[in-house]
Formats: sequence, C-alpha cells, structure tokens
Amino acid sequence: MHRFFRNPLSIASLVVIALFALVAILGYLITPDHTPCCNQQYLELATQKPFSHASFLITDEDSLNTQHSTLNTLLHGEPLPYTATPIKEYRYARDSIFAVPYNGEPIAVADDAARVEERTFLLGTDAYGRDVLSMIMIGSRVSLSVGFIAILIALLLGITLGALAAYYGGWVDNLILWIINVVWSIPTVLLVIAITFVLGKGFWQIFIAVGLTMWVDIARVVRGEVFSIKEKEYIEATRALGYSTFRTLFRHILPNIAGAIVVIAASNFASAILLEAGLSFLGIGVQPPMPSWGMMVKENYGYILLDNAYLAFLPGLAIMLIVLAFMLLANGLRDALDIKR
Repeated sequence: MHRFFRNPLSIASLVVIALFALVAILGYLITPDHTPCCNQQYLELATQKPFSHASFLITDEDSLNTQHSTLNTLLHGEPLPYTATPIKEYRYARDSIFAVPYNGEPIAVADDAARVEERTFLLGTDAYGRDVLSMIMIGSRVSLSVGFIAILIALLLGITLGALAAYYGGWVDNLILWIINVVWSIPTVLLVIAITFVLGKGFWQIFIAVGLTMWVDIARVVRGEVFSIKEKEYIEATRALGYSTFRTLFRHILPNIAGAIVVIAASNFASAILLEAGLSFLGIGVQPPMPSWGMMVKENYGYILLDNAYLAFLPGLAIMLIVLAFMLLANGLRDALDIKR
C-alpha cells in the first residue's frame, strides 16, 4: 500500500472524500440553514448572488418552545424558533425598531421584542430564496448515503452469487451466469427506473434500486477470481480437512481476492452517485424538499443561459468532484494492490 500513499492523486482523492464525508456526517449542525431539508424560503431574496448580504427582523423568539436534542438536529434539523422577515432598511428610534420589508408597509416593533440580524449567503440563493450552500452540504449526505448503502447491497449479492457460481460450478454456475447475463443485457438506467417504479419514489427506495443493479460487475469479478483460486493446493487442503463450504469461501478464498473487490467497489461507488443524480434529475429519485445535487441541477438548468448559471454549475461541480475522487481512489487502489507490479 505504500505506492498508494506515494501517489499525490490518491492522497488528494482521499482528502476530497473525507471532506465530503465530514460535511455529510455533521449535516445540519454546520449548515447555515439548519431547518429540515434546508427548506427555509425567503421569496423576497430569490436568486441572490454569492456573498450577498441581507437584513432580517427577528421577532416572536419565544413562540416555539420545543427543545430538540443534538442528535435529532444532526439527523433532521430543527425549525427556526423565531420569525425572520427580510427587510430592505431599518433604523432605531428611541425604544423601537422601524423596518421596511420588501413587501408591505413599514413596521415598528419594540426593541426589547425584536432584533435585526445580518446574514451572508456565501453561495447565493435559489429561485425560492433558499440558501444554496446549505442545500449542497445536505445534498452530499444524500449522494454518499446512496453510494454507501447501494454498494453494501451490491457487495452482498455480488460476492455471494459470484463465489457460489465459481465454487460449485455445473448447473449452479450456469443458472447464476444466466441471471448475470440477463441483468447485464438490460441498460442500467432503464433497470433502475423499472425498479423505482415498482418500489416507489423516495429516499430509501433509491438505495435499493441502485444496489439491485450494481451487483453484476462484482459478481463477474468474484466469479473469475474464485475460479482461479479454488484449485490451489491450500483450497484442496481445506476440503481434505472437511471444512464447510462457508468456511472455505469466507475464510480462505474471499480474503485473497479482497483487493479486486475493493477496487471495483470504489469504482461502483462513483457510478452509484451518478445514477442517483441522474434519477433525481429525471424526477424519480429523491423527492422534494429533500436536497439532492441532481434535483438542484434540474431545478436550475434554465438559468445556465442567464446571469445565474452558478445555480446549476455548483451542484454539478460537486457531483464532478466526488465522482472524480472515487475514480482516482479506485485507480490508486488498483495500482497499489497489483501484485504483478
């Protein structure tokens, strides 16, 4: 593995993946907008440019007394415990705050019952006045979660079926190979769409749909590797000693092909992220208001020809960075685990 850590591209890919993973884990604890799904909308502030500033009149801070635990906030966010009204200008006079909202008449509020807060939207706002940075940060949670769960499902199916096919051979191998070829012959996107229609649209359904379509590559690799190993002398010795099939496969064969499995799993992780983004772009993946990079591109691609092209460019850039990082990681692992080299 020393070759892996001497490769600057491999190190850079690990850093990028670690940063995205850290953002995904911390989630609402570090997002500027920590409301559920980052769905706090300020229509008066729609399509604001990056680094734009806005003033808010904060009132009714005691209107919501529900306490949220840190874990609940981490997982689901929490609604604002006050009312925030965007204002164009304001001034203090005696013991009152006089504010001019974007829509409506000027208002006056006692300064002991309200306050003015300044906020900066680092990446601007979308067409609904939502904070783009917060949506991209929570979108990383969706993409990495889909990739992680989908790969776990694919590894479970692919390793099991591929190993059984190669170890037993005969009609077992023919049956599993027939299933592999049938699934392989169906375009991946169409198969995912068909499974999504059966399971329904939603957050968890997309995990299963992507995972059920990505096991074929892993099964083919595992089948080929097990074929080359099962006739080795130490495998013949396990049979002579009366070891069970399960012990032979999972204690003596699979550990010797772990390198190939890790490499293809890293590559398929990137493919799973692209699939999720594509499905969300088509409207059959993660559903609103849950932020998703693919859905953000779909909602804002009409701005590409206007002055707000960044609304579609930023989530697209996030997809490109994380997919490139996983592909570089797969290439680095392939070179590091290549015994012949």
